[in-house]
Amino acid sequence: MNPKKFPMPTGMLLKTDDEEKFLPFQNPTTYKDITVELKPNGEALRVYVTADTTPVQRVTLYFADPLPEKAQVLGGVWERGYGDYEWRGYVPHRVMPWYFFLQSGNKTEAFGVHTQPAAMCWWTAESTGYSVYLDVRCGGLGVRLNGRTLCAAELCRAEYEDADGFTAMGVFFSVLSPNPILPKSPVYGANNWYHAYGHATEDDVLREAKALAELTEGLANRPWFIIDDCWQIDRADNYNGGPWRAGNKGFPDMPGLAKKLRESGIQPGIWVRLLWDHSESIPASWRSKRDPEYLDPSVPEVLDHIAEDIRTVSSWGYKLIKHDFTSYDVLGRWGFEMGDELTDSGWRFADETRTTAEILIELYKRILAAAGDAMVMGCNCFGHLGAGLMHLNRTGDDVSGKLWARTRRMGMNTLAFTAPMHDRFFAIDADCVPLTDAIDEMLGMRWLELVAKSGTPTLLSVPASYLNGERKAIIRDAFRRASQPQPTARPLDWHETTCPAVWKLGEETKHFDWTCLLYTSPSPRDISGS
Repeated sequence: MNPKKFPMPTGMLLKTDDEEKFLPFQNPTTYKDITVELKPNGEALRVYVTADTTPVQRVTLYFADPLPEKAQVLGGVWERGYGDYEWRGYVPHRVMPWYFFLQSGNKTEAFGVHTQPAAMCWWTAESTGYSVYLDVRCGGLGVRLNGRTLCAAELCRAEYEDADGFTAMGVFFSVLSPNPILPKSPVYGANNWYHAYGHATEDDVLREAKALAELTEGLANRPWFIIDDCWQIDRADNYNGGPWRAGNKGFPDMPGLAKKLRESGIQPGIWVRLLWDHSESIPASWRSKRDPEYLDPSVPEVLDHIAEDIRTVSSWGYKLIKHDFTSYDVLGRWGFEMGDELTDSGWRFADETRTTAEILIELYKRILAAAGDAMVMGCNCFGHLGAGLMHLNRTGDDVSGKLWARTRRMGMNTLAFTAPMHDRFFAIDADCVPLTDAIDEMLGMRWLELVAKSGTPTLLSVPASYLNGERKAIIRDAFRRASQPQPTARPLDWHETTCPAVWKLGEETKHFDWTCLLYTSPSPRDISGS
C-alpha cells in the first residue's frame, strides 16, 4: 500500500438553505459566517466546517488532479446494493457514495472517507479530476451549527500494485474502518422470511428449528434461527412495525420460545423494525416531521424507547438482533432513489443542530449498547455509518423465494462486490439462500454452494416440508462448511459482468452457471419487496 496525500482543492461549492456559492479554495475559506478548513491527519485530510447562524447544506470540494485516461471505476452505494455494483468507465455524473476505486493497468487507486463520518459523503470522478460532496444537512435542510466546528469527514487516498482491485479494496477498507466488531465464530443457520413472508407461528419455527438441529448435529459451532418479520403483536399484511415487547397470538410466549430453541441446540435470533411503531403511548413530539408514521431518532426519548425495545428482546434470550429499515424510515427513500439528494427537501429533525449522519450514528450506538451480550445485525441501514457498531450487515437488497431472477440479480452481485468488505467493516451478509418449490432446485443449490463456501454468513430460508433425503445431505454438507472459518470467496470475472460466475473458493476455482431463461428479470423499481 502506498498512502497518497490529497492536493489542495482548486475550488469549493458551498450550499446553504438560501444560495449556492462557488469559491476559489484557500485554506481556510470563509464566506459570510461559514468557514471550511482542511487539516492533515497523517496522509489523510480532515474537513472542518464552522458556522454561526447560517444553515449549511453541503460542501463540495473540487480536485483538479488528473486520473488515468482509460480506467475502470467502482463506487460505493448509499445503504446497500440493488444489483447495481459494477466496474465501468468514467461517468462524470455517477454518484459514488463513501468511496471509489480506479483500476488501470497493474495499479488500483482508492479514494474514500473514514467510517462514521459526520456528513453523508459521495464522490464523482473523470479523467480531469474528482470531487467529494459532504452533505451536512439535518434531514432535508441545512444544519444549524450555532458556532460549532464540525469535523465533517476524513478523506483517505492510497495506491496499490493490484491489477484486479480485490486485494486493494480489502486493505483500503481496513484503513477506512480500523475498529470493526465481528462475530466470534461464523454465523450460519436459518431465517424464515423467504418462504413464510410474514405468515408463521411458533409451531412453524419449532418445526424448522428441529430440522435445523438435525442437519447440524455434531457441529460444535451451533446454528442460528432468526425469527424474521411475523412475530410482533400488531403484525398485519400492511403493517410490519411495533410495538416490540410482546408477540402476537401465533407467538404467545417469546421468552419461552427462545428457551425452547436453546434447549434444542439452536441459537435464537430475532428481527425488529424500530422506527415504525404505532404504540398509542408514543406522543406526537416523538414523530418525524418528514412523515409522522415514523419515529424521529434525534429525540432523546425516542432513543430511550428504542433502547428498551432492544433490551427487551435481548433479555428474552434472542442474542442476534437484526434491525431493519433505519435508512428508509429516516429518509423516506430506498438507496437506489437517493442519488445526490438522499431525501425530500424542506424538513429537519427535531434536533436541528446535528447532521443526519450524526443522528444515525447515535442511533446505531444506542442499539449496540442496549443489545448487551447480543450481536447486532443491520439491514437497510447505512453500513458506512454503522461499521464498528454492527457485527453483521446485509449489504444487498432482498433475494427471493418466489423469483430466481431476483436472487440472481441481487445475491451474486452483492457477494462479489462487498466480499472485500467482509470482516473489515463487519461480517457481510449477501442475504439468504431461499430453497422453496418456486425456485429451480438446481439453481438454488448452486447459490447455496457458493454462499456456504464463501466464508460469509450462510442463512437458509427453507420450510421443513421441502426437505428430503437427498436435499438434507446437500444442506448438511453446506452447513458443515459454513460453520467453520474459510477464506473469503473471490470473484474472478467481476470486471466483465455484474453477476460473476467464476469464483476462487479457497484453493478451488469454480464456474457457476446461473442461467435460467424461463424466468424474467424484475424491473428496476421492483426492489422494495419480493
